[in-house]
Amino acid sequence: MELSSIIPHIEVLIFASDKPLTALEITELINNAFAFLEERVTLDKVESCIEGIKEKYASEFYPFEVVESGGGFQFLTKKNYHQTVAQLNGDKFLKRLSTAALETLAIIAYKQPVTKGEIEAIRGVNSDYSVQKLLEKELIMISGRNENLPGHPLVYATSKTFMDYFGINSTNDLPKIKEVLSEELIEGTIINPEDFTSNTALPQTENDATLIINDDGKLEDKSSSNYDINEDDVNTDGEIG
Repeated sequence: MELSSIIPHIEVLIFASDKPLTALEITELINNAFAFLEERVTLDKVESCIEGIKEKYASEFYPFEVVESGGGFQFLTKKNYHQTVAQLNGDKFLKRLSTAALETLAIIAYKQPVTKGEIEAIRGVNSDYSVQKLLEKELIMISGRNENLPGHPLVYATSKTFMDYFGINSTNDLPKIKEVLSEELIEGTIINPEDFTSNTALPQTENDATLIINDDGKLEDKSSSNYDINEDDVNTDGEIG
């Protein structure tokens, strides 16, 4: 089967699907659609077709593109048109997770699988409400139980919806903790040895005093107002000569 004849079917599958489709899922669907053919479509052929489709819709001519997100491929509008499309979705685009929910979600994302007790130990507060809201939004899921803890508590992990929501394909795409913290670090001021060399003049004070560092490493006031005036320096008119 020619690639050119497969591509339209892959496009329509991605377009019509209500969830991201993996290359393997697309391969199975294509083969089911053409079950009467003796030659089955291979995964390699489908992946080659997908690359061609992505390149096609990357053109500025199209306002949407094929993106690998949420563990599979889907059609998404390009960023330049998000504000226009948002008008059709009302408050959906305005809803935001609360700070508590974001904290809980971040802990689950980086510590999964994790129990509610472990989440609360990190946050220091009860997290029942946050966990329940995240479950309702399908951003997290119950992945099992911790058999090593008393009572075998439920453990939580992020879902495919979480990956789709944040535009990633796996938790490996999450920014590393060090990368996040590095943005908050403040670099210290670098002081070079030459900044402390002898006889280096310091900025003048308000009364125009001139301070320098002498050879002994001590501050010395060289302002004219502090010069010693001898009697020999005063002329007969009482002026300093």
